[in-house]
Amino acid sequence: MTDLHEEAKLRESICRYGRSLFERGLTPGSSGNISLLLDDGGWLVTPTNASLGFLDPARLSRLDANGKLIGGDPPTKEIPLHSALYESRGAARAIVHLHSTHSVAVSMLPDIDPKAVLPPLTPYYLMRVGNAALVPYHRPGDPAVADAIRGLAGRHAAVLLANHGPVVAGESLEAAVFATEELEETAKLYLLLRNMNPRVLSPEQIADLTRAFKLHDLAHPDAAHDHPHG
Repeated sequence: MTDLHEEAKLRESICRYGRSLFERGLTPGSSGNISLLLDDGGWLVTPTNASLGFLDPARLSRLDANGKLIGGDPPTKEIPLHSALYESRGAARAIVHLHSTHSVAVSMLPDIDPKAVLPPLTPYYLMRVGNAALVPYHRPGDPAVADAIRGLAGRHAAVLLANHGPVVAGESLEAAVFATEELEETAKLYLLLRNMNPRVLSPEQIADLTRAFKLHDLAHPDAAHDHPHG
């Protein structure tokens, strides 16, 4: 059973990070959602139609291990999306889904690689995000998006939903937020450099990062050498 004092701190943490993301323009209006797994197998989830900038800790949706609402407001309609990523990423403890502008823009481009939507521009992108995959368009809340994520078999901690936004899992809420921010900044860099033939990290540099930081998500090792972006 999750300690109530610990749960109270987690609720405050969700609200604090949500407000930070909102105030920096990373998800407008009532878009985006955050979930966090608890020790008893249940979840804390941001409610449906709630702005991440104005969350109330007491009104966060509390789900049991079966996904049943047991407290707070009704949860986001993106529950199937979160559930599928938790199922396929065993180490995940938190998930952040935003409608951040540059990540959404990249998800709409016609020539991106669905296995590695962004080239290896910086070491921190690879260290915090790995290779983000593209999930084809589904309407928001469509349960079919869960099957698409399960089809990735846990190879990616981050995905871009086409024409929608990023979804990022982390071993903590802080890790998920930091990775989401890194994904958005890398998307911004990529759009700034598009068609300018930027120098990306080489396969050797990627291999060095993989060894030094024990990275496990770089499932597309030729991305630096053979990437269609440019």
